[in-house]
Amino acid sequence: MASPQPPQPSQPSQPPAPMRNVASAIPNLKDRIPKLEPRRRRLEPGNPIPVPETPALPSPPDTSSWIFLEPKRRILSKKDHDAFLASPTRDLITAWIFGLAESVVDTPCSAVKEDDLSDTVKAILNILSEAEGLVAKSPPNEQGGSRFGNKAFQGFLDLASASTADWHKSLGIDKQEVVAEVSTYLDQSFGNRHRIDYGSGHELNFMIWMLCLYQLGLLHYSDFKAVTLTVFSKYLSLMRTVQMTYYLEPAGSHGVWGLDDYQFLPFLFGASQLLHHPYITPRSIHQQLTIEEFGGNYLYLSQVAFVNDTKTVKGLRWHSPMLDDISSAKSWSKIDGGMRRMFVAEVLGKLPVMQHFLFGSLVPAVSGMSEDDADSHVDEQHGHVATSGSGSGSDHAHDGTGWGDCCGIKVPSSIAAAQEMKKGAKGDTLRRIPFD
Repeated sequence: MASPQPPQPSQPSQPPAPMRNVASAIPNLKDRIPKLEPRRRRLEPGNPIPVPETPALPSPPDTSSWIFLEPKRRILSKKDHDAFLASPTRDLITAWIFGLAESVVDTPCSAVKEDDLSDTVKAILNILSEAEGLVAKSPPNEQGGSRFGNKAFQGFLDLASASTADWHKSLGIDKQEVVAEVSTYLDQSFGNRHRIDYGSGHELNFMIWMLCLYQLGLLHYSDFKAVTLTVFSKYLSLMRTVQMTYYLEPAGSHGVWGLDDYQFLPFLFGASQLLHHPYITPRSIHQQLTIEEFGGNYLYLSQVAFVNDTKTVKGLRWHSPMLDDISSAKSWSKIDGGMRRMFVAEVLGKLPVMQHFLFGSLVPAVSGMSEDDADSHVDEQHGHVATSGSGSGSDHAHDGTGWGDCCGIKVPSSIAAAQEMKKGAKGDTLRRIPFD
């Protein structure tokens, strides 16, 4: 009898041909999913514009037989402006401003003590105190809630001009031709009497006034910290009083996309002060407690506090978006470099700004630049350099990019808006203006 055969393994059944075709059409996911690799840190885009270097500040000249000149406008065309940008005077101004900034790296305002002040610095502080006292002697006119400039500001300027000789005599300057040159910059630093406005150009005039004192040998390297942290702070305090009293309009305002309607140097000097601070970061400007605690010691925070106080809309993002954007920088060195670039490009490098700059003998013009003679005049009402024979009376220097910093409609003062609201003490009852 035959032995039984072991059971044979069953053969796998083959899927029908149509199903085999569908299976072959499904892609192999192993071939489709990319291999996972560690994420690499994305490199930040580099700024193609290098940080401007600080030129060497020349020693003061020998002025014993110096011929002094009354400062005048000499930049009346793009050709004049190009000549200035390639001149030693441009390097002199840059060396002065950047040198002051470098003198206060990592230095709070409280580091400058009373005993550190020279006689010249004390005299300058006294001049600024007396100038602030003149505000009370020329009270603002009642103008029915208007937020445009108050004409009583002109009375303040007249009082300041009448004090010029005595102020400079307290500095040891008594020669009439020297006073005539140097005092012009101080007079210009308070604002424009016809437009009743104020801006970074007037602020620059104040720094040029002190540069003239350096050129005369009255200020020295040892005074740089005091000049930046004590004198300049006092000047800011004076101008805030003047702005709030007379509702000075912003000169050349860039509107809500600008850095600040009135000042620039507090941000440049202030970034140097905070350059390596251990815990105050760029984002600290959004922390009210930090601003309140350290605003008196650091120019950057102090100016942010003033901007916040004089805007009727709360929040940097809404009233000062550029300041808000800058606060996202990872370090103060980034901001310091950016402020230096802005000073060179947006102040010295802009024709509509520099066409108002004044050149004398201590801050000289370049040979070949235009002369502000009888054939040209300055339209003080609008701040334009106009040439006779143009017909229109408005032929003035522009850089070809829109209205520039000297034209456009009058801009109501946001400071005035805030002050009028305080007077009413009834909340936000005024219609907001575009630059609030």
